[in-house]
Amino acid sequence: MDKKQLIEEIKQAFAGVRLGSGIGLSEGDAIDDYADAQRIAECKRKDEREDWQRIDSEALNVHSAALSFFDSDGMRFHLPAFIIADLKGAYRIGDLVFHLTQLAANDDYNLRKLSLLSVAQWEAVIHYLQWVKEEEPNMYDEDIDEAILMINEIKMRS
Repeated sequence: MDKKQLIEEIKQAFAGVRLGSGIGLSEGDAIDDYADAQRIAECKRKDEREDWQRIDSEALNVHSAALSFFDSDGMRFHLPAFIIADLKGAYRIGDLVFHLTQLAANDDYNLRKLSLLSVAQWEAVIHYLQWVKEEEPNMYDEDIDEAILMINEIKMRS
C-alpha cells in the first residue's frame, strides 16, 4: 500500500468521528502544563470537536504533548490527524509511533485510550505501523511487531 492509499484508508476508517465530550488538543496540552480548571475549560471550548480533518499539522506540533493526555474519545478523534500529518512529513515534534507501540506492553491505561477504535480503524493503524516499519526502519521495529500482534488480539476479541 502506498502513502496515498493509506491516507485514503485512514480518512474512510475515521470518517464521521467526532470528539464529543472527550479531551481536545489544546485541553490535553493544558493538562500537561498543570493549568488550572478555568484555563483547561477555556482550552476545551476552543478545541475542534466536529471534524478532525480541520486540525492543521501546526496545531498538532504545538500541542503534541496532548497525545499523552487524551481519553478514549480524544484519541479516536485526533489519531487520524496525527497519522496523516506524520505520513505527509508535517508532524515533526512528537513521536506517534512510540504512543502506538505502547500497546505492546498490554498496559491498561494505553489500551483504554484506544478502546473505542473499530475494526476498520485498527486495520488502518496496523497499516500505518507496517508502513512506518517498511519505509522508515528505526529503533521501534520490534515494538511495532509486538503492537501489531496486540492489535490483532484486540480485534479478535471485538
